[in-house]
Amino acid sequence: MLTVILGVSGALIFGSADFLGGLAAKRMSALLTTAIAALTGLVLLVILLPFLGGVWSSDAVLWGALSGITGAIAISLLYACLAIGPMSILSPLTAVVSAIVPLTVALAGGETLAALGYWAIGLALIAVVMVGFVPEKGAVRPSLKGILMAVGSGAAIGAFLVLIDLSPDDSGLVPLVLNRAVNAAIMFGVVGILFLIGRRRRRHSRHEAASLTGMGTDADGLDAPPAPASAAAFEGRGMLRAGIMLAVACGVIDAVANTLLLLGIRVGDLSVMSVLTALYPAGTILLAAIVLRERIAPVQWVGLALALTAAGMLALA
Repeated sequence: MLTVILGVSGALIFGSADFLGGLAAKRMSALLTTAIAALTGLVLLVILLPFLGGVWSSDAVLWGALSGITGAIAISLLYACLAIGPMSILSPLTAVVSAIVPLTVALAGGETLAALGYWAIGLALIAVVMVGFVPEKGAVRPSLKGILMAVGSGAAIGAFLVLIDLSPDDSGLVPLVLNRAVNAAIMFGVVGILFLIGRRRRRHSRHEAASLTGMGTDADGLDAPPAPASAAAFEGRGMLRAGIMLAVACGVIDAVANTLLLLGIRVGDLSVMSVLTALYPAGTILLAAIVLRERIAPVQWVGLALALTAAGMLALA
């Protein structure tokens, strides 16, 4: 019962974090959103570490750092495949693969469930597809590239779960601290590289434009005064501030969800937690319906009902 509570709660909170991250990504780049969220989560976990404890060991550091690498890969592929679309197919595909990978590893490693538990897992996997299915008008078939990236993202998320499960039981929050540290370092590194490349290209473009037009100086050969800040510039800065605040909130909530995930893996089975965690689209959908007034499709309501049924069956198994 405790594993189911932690798993369902963690999934809903993961979905909430994704919702905030999606709002932040609309106001600034998805990569910057991910980097800020990772750094915020790291700060929170470091603050909580002395209170919740954890033994530092080579295994805790190793598995935590490796999970940070897989997490960065998962997020990058996830944003890339969803940008290609259609989301209605690729999103649930990613969630299902993220559950199947650790489920397969757990069962191959000797984990066993009662017959009711296997039926519940099968029902939960169906629920994942139905909950994540977002009907789109005129949706096209996904490309092979989009499918491969969705599968890769799901596999990387599943690998994250497996690696966290491999960390020592007495490590506490240490693996998550390493996860966020490595994740933040990778994402800020990518953002920094892309910023420098973009800045160099802009400088090169301005230099070429000035050479071709002879502009950039006034009649006396002095530098022309800078143009006054436009309303669009002020609006852009406001959007950036709002995006940063949303990304910070996303990082805090995501860190809480990861903590619940870790506790669930410690007290229960990886097979159960991996499937329950894959229900994270439910949290995003519910918040979108409440905050943004987005309509929940009938197929998604059925999926939510199946998810609750599966959770109850797992509690009894």
